[in-house]
Amino acid sequence: MSVEIKTVKPTRKELNKFMEFGISLYKGNDCYVPPLVFDEVETLMPEKNPAFEYCDSCSFMVYKDGKPAGRITAIINHLVNERTGKKEGRFGFVEFIDDAEVVDSLFGAAEQWCRDHGANEIIGPMGFTDMDHEGMLIEGFDELGTMATIYNHPYYPEHLERLGYSKDIDWVEFRMKVPEAVPQKYERIANIVREKYGLRNLHFTSRKKLKEKYGVALFELINTAYDSLYGYSPLTKAQIEYYIDKYLGVLRLDCISVIVDKDDELVGVGISIPSFSRALQKSGGKLLPFGWVHILKAMKGKNDIVDLMLVAIKPEYQNKGVNALLFSDLIPAYIKNGYKWAESNLELEDNASVQLQWQYFERRQHRRRRAYRKKL
Repeated sequence: MSVEIKTVKPTRKELNKFMEFGISLYKGNDCYVPPLVFDEVETLMPEKNPAFEYCDSCSFMVYKDGKPAGRITAIINHLVNERTGKKEGRFGFVEFIDDAEVVDSLFGAAEQWCRDHGANEIIGPMGFTDMDHEGMLIEGFDELGTMATIYNHPYYPEHLERLGYSKDIDWVEFRMKVPEAVPQKYERIANIVREKYGLRNLHFTSRKKLKEKYGVALFELINTAYDSLYGYSPLTKAQIEYYIDKYLGVLRLDCISVIVDKDDELVGVGISIPSFSRALQKSGGKLLPFGWVHILKAMKGKNDIVDLMLVAIKPEYQNKGVNALLFSDLIPAYIKNGYKWAESNLELEDNASVQLQWQYFERRQHRRRRAYRKKL
């Protein structure tokens, strides 16, 4: 039996095959949530993704007996390397069958490409930026995934450890029960914070006004609030404009909480969306011909789950109870919309201040994922 590795050209046609292999690998798996194919494809196209202004990448597919058997993307984020003084490569967008020969060929190609581009270490799974999927699932294989996270087979981490990869950092995730009312302690803290710092929640009825008023400020806040987090790659002006157009126009406004100070300067934001997990499963990750119907039903119709996509607080207001102001604003909307459960998505395992915000909720930690590192 023969194994062949091929470089994937960054064209829509070849990248569609690259992405569709991953979806086919999980056929019949009720926990796997496919990504939006067109979104992932455009992430890997230099003419579409502004991250290529400071990143190099190369994607590979491995074939066994002429059939697709694995895929991987190798990335050099020069901006992060300049900030850290390291020479790291990244791997991401990785999928493979349970076959040592296939895995060795796949990672061998990515590792050699990183060496050839000056890297002496490789980490992953990581994307170009934190806006991409990251972290290999190591616990929670029987839990329904989310559109913001990676799902993978249990044999994935076994192969990485066999190849000499070791833990770099873990993320944890929580599922929380949406309470019947805002917890009294949260309400009390929110009122104190509101009065002490002169803060207030803003509500928008127009996505256009949200984008015009706080679109740029929102992503600048993310840059500031997330700057010290693991592997963070600051968003450039071009990327900010890219993500404003990509995301802010499709969000549910009642699932967003914006906090400003007396001068209307952005202090904090919480962004959540109704779960797209089942809708993406039904659509196979495609909007056409009828996938958009499932997505629209998930957004506007009955939905039991809300995904907490993003919380960002201005550094000088962190650990001062501003999170309570966010969730005292969002929880009534969750109750009104009939959401029963909330998914936290990724939180660094050592980020105690973030996990502390869930202390007043009934919750369980149900997934764990890992970034691996290997010297080259």
